[in-house]
Amino acid sequence: MGVNLSVDRPARKAPIWQYLALAGVVLITPFFFIGGPGWTDGPLYKSAWNLGHILFFALLTLAVQPWRFWTGWKLWGLSTLAVLLVGLGIEVLQYGSSRQMDWQDIFRNLLGLWVVLAIRPLASCAGHSVLATWSLRIIVGVLLVVEVTATAGVALQQYRVSQLLPALYDFGQSDPSPFWKGPIRKEPISPVFSSQEGELRISLSTDRYSGVSLHNFPGDWRDYSHLVIVLHNPQDHPIPMVLRINDVEHDLGDNAYNDRFNTRLVLPPGEQSFRLDLDRVRNAPAGRTMDMGSVRRLGLFVSRLEEPKTVYLRDIRLE
Repeated sequence: MGVNLSVDRPARKAPIWQYLALAGVVLITPFFFIGGPGWTDGPLYKSAWNLGHILFFALLTLAVQPWRFWTGWKLWGLSTLAVLLVGLGIEVLQYGSSRQMDWQDIFRNLLGLWVVLAIRPLASCAGHSVLATWSLRIIVGVLLVVEVTATAGVALQQYRVSQLLPALYDFGQSDPSPFWKGPIRKEPISPVFSSQEGELRISLSTDRYSGVSLHNFPGDWRDYSHLVIVLHNPQDHPIPMVLRINDVEHDLGDNAYNDRFNTRLVLPPGEQSFRLDLDRVRNAPAGRTMDMGSVRRLGLFVSRLEEPKTVYLRDIRLE
């Protein structure tokens, strides 16, 4: 008589990559609420940091494996809804910790999910025709390329900025907004100043403070001794303006008036070139020396004009 021995089948173990994905999720989660780029950081750091949303939700998808619960269009639909809700929850919590809500971040969260669903054979094919499967993969691939290309474009932009010196701005740029804040736009240069590729029109209002700020420029001024600014005033009377310059340390502090460089510029009718000694800038903060290797912001503004004015910036460079 034979003996029938029962043999227990070993429990299926999760693959190593699932554990690695879970470890990545655990490690990345705190960075949604601590660290990250601040308002003093440059655009490349911010753009690269934003790609972390795609990475996090791709790892989360690999760790959770939603295809264990759903298939076909239900997998895509319910997984998208779940990530959308989780993403909204994260944005709400971040808003409570002094960060701003960003709908682009929610899109990147979804993109991280979609990338995994699109490239994983069982998740992308089950219940779908070949045409639908490859259509999804192409759409998700294009969206991913757009995001990565945008960051690559910022990297190229910042490399060009680093090569500008002694110039602080490239007047050949068609759009000044990645470099300036405020009511400023490019204008064709007048024939009398034809050596330049363009000029920037600054629209000044009657607000308490009105002007522009250059925040994306080469910040290492240590090898230079003077700042040159060329402005054009089309009015028939002078315009009093204020130039302010500060370093990164000032931005990280309490924004005290005596912790930065401030000077008054009286702009007469017509074109005027201002040449400032950088030693004045270096020694301007009270109780310390400005870090000329980390100059962060340069502003031109007016205060309480009686009527709106327009001035033109034609050159800004170091010597």
